[in-house]
Amino acid sequence: MYRTLVQMFKERVEANPLFTVQLVKDDRAVFHPVTYIQLYEKVKAAAVMLSAMGLKRGDVVTLISDNRAEWMNLDLAILALGASDAPRGRDAMDYEIEYISSVTESRFVVLENTELVRRFLSYAEKTVCENIILIDNIKAPLREEDYIKAEEKKIKITLFSNMLEEGLDVLKNKNEQIEHEILLGSEDDVATIIFTSGTTGMPKGVVITHEAILYQLERIKEIKDDIAPQSRWLAVLPVWHSFERLIQYVILYYSDIIAYSKPIGKIILTDMAHVKPQYICSVPRIWETVKAGVYQSLKNKKKIEKKLFAFFLKCGEIRMAFKERFDSCIPDYKKRSRILDKLVSIIPLIIFTPLQKIGKKLVFSQITSKLGGAFIAGISGGGSMNRDVQNFFKAMDVKVIDGYGLTETSPLVAAQHEKKTKRGVLTALSGTEVKVVNEDGKEVERGEKGLLLVRGPQVMKGYYKREDLTKAVIDKDGWFNTGDLARMTRSGDFAIVGRAKDTIVLSGGENIEPVPIESALNQSEYIETAVVVGQDKKYLASLIVIDQKNVERYLKDNHIPYVNRENLSDMEEVKALINSEVFNIVSTKNGFKSFEQIKRTALLSKSFVVGDELSAKQELKRFVVADKYREEIEKLFS
Repeated sequence: MYRTLVQMFKERVEANPLFTVQLVKDDRAVFHPVTYIQLYEKVKAAAVMLSAMGLKRGDVVTLISDNRAEWMNLDLAILALGASDAPRGRDAMDYEIEYISSVTESRFVVLENTELVRRFLSYAEKTVCENIILIDNIKAPLREEDYIKAEEKKIKITLFSNMLEEGLDVLKNKNEQIEHEILLGSEDDVATIIFTSGTTGMPKGVVITHEAILYQLERIKEIKDDIAPQSRWLAVLPVWHSFERLIQYVILYYSDIIAYSKPIGKIILTDMAHVKPQYICSVPRIWETVKAGVYQSLKNKKKIEKKLFAFFLKCGEIRMAFKERFDSCIPDYKKRSRILDKLVSIIPLIIFTPLQKIGKKLVFSQITSKLGGAFIAGISGGGSMNRDVQNFFKAMDVKVIDGYGLTETSPLVAAQHEKKTKRGVLTALSGTEVKVVNEDGKEVERGEKGLLLVRGPQVMKGYYKREDLTKAVIDKDGWFNTGDLARMTRSGDFAIVGRAKDTIVLSGGENIEPVPIESALNQSEYIETAVVVGQDKKYLASLIVIDQKNVERYLKDNHIPYVNRENLSDMEEVKALINSEVFNIVSTKNGFKSFEQIKRTALLSKSFVVGDELSAKQELKRFVVADKYREEIEKLFS
């Protein structure tokens, strides 16, 4: 029985060596298959070379790359030797890569392209790197001066293609050695250290073991119990994110196939047509984009076609609502009569089920065909899916399963079951404990809002070299504080209703700490208090309490007339001033990433006060602000 991810992969290879595992796209956008045995040989070839170069059990390899076939090859090779990787995407900032490679003491750093190599060499002396492995040296090859610069810093650059070619030859005499190394691995070994941003802006390393991931793989059947071998999955999310990382292993676990795509509309649609995937995993934004695209395409349709779509969609929504009631899939925050629910639902189901089927054949099939024609289900993670979006797909009988988890839970805590999706709630994996508590740590009554705590095998080992941060979120009994607010149903399911901690997760899956952004904005002489919002939205927005005194001075200096101080926030000139401040402060030139930038701003005229928006310690009470200014926030995202 396997104890590590690589041992699990080895078992799948032995069972079905000629099954396809990867569909890899060439420069002409043609997909080529790679079999399980071919990938396994490449994994061992990379491992034997890494071992010869000095990689040892327990070492950490910094791996900076976007999705590609080589990523899986290198990941499994590193794990085969009992080492672990610390991955990020190639859009990572230099200070992040420097910090990750330094704190993990990575002697080996894998970089996707030459641009990353040149960037890394500019600060390599701050790390202990001895070996750079370059994945892609074709599109923009390294120059002689790059090798000279690396040599000056006592770093050897190795091209992955050359390493693999030599490794396949060396493996002929070293195969038993690598096979032995693979068998030495145990479930307690660290598989990966995924770095996420902390409240200070510096990354925190989430330490995840093989056991944490294997535990989840063995419970995927609780979400979908009939995943067939050789099912095709389209990968569009960054592989270094914990969600997509888990899916990579899910594919191996079921002897399935992964095809690599990109989260760009035209590319995804083209790849869907070629690959005909059964499953797509994505963040809520992708599904929001698909829904928006459907309505956009309807604008060019005839009036009768628009009316037919609206009619059948409404029929689908009504049918879905009564089907949920009939199947007892409505959250039971209060006691419900199952018999009554079934009786009330029978007649509407008899009426609307045939109409929904007609709509599916005449109207919805034109939409679902764009998913490739073989689509079974989508899995959404990295943020809560908007209920309207999920209902939209349900009405067309397109299954999109919502899941919940965090990087610190490796990531899966709970999900909806594909065949019996309960509206707006999630069911924890078997073996995972969840409870909802109040500020004193006592469990609240079912249906009441409180802080969600989780305990289970998938909870991280801790934050890398940060015992202080670990103790702050995991108590002595092993309960992990998710920082999320939840409500528990009578049957033990739960719904996420907000966040108790500051981290904002956009619908694209980006994790953002608002405090550094707010601190930067608060430096403006015209801004008294800034609050960044955007949980589960496409972009960030802000509420700004203006500094009335300084704004008033600005108006006088620029000879702009105004009636009184109380109405300053309503003036177009003041709105333009604050928008300019926000745009200039939260910009890439000041170190902020594109998804951290503020798209829209609402001005508030009254200062925050202690006992209302502020605590006694003058700390921002975010949930009071979110509730009090709900209308203003909703308008920012309308």
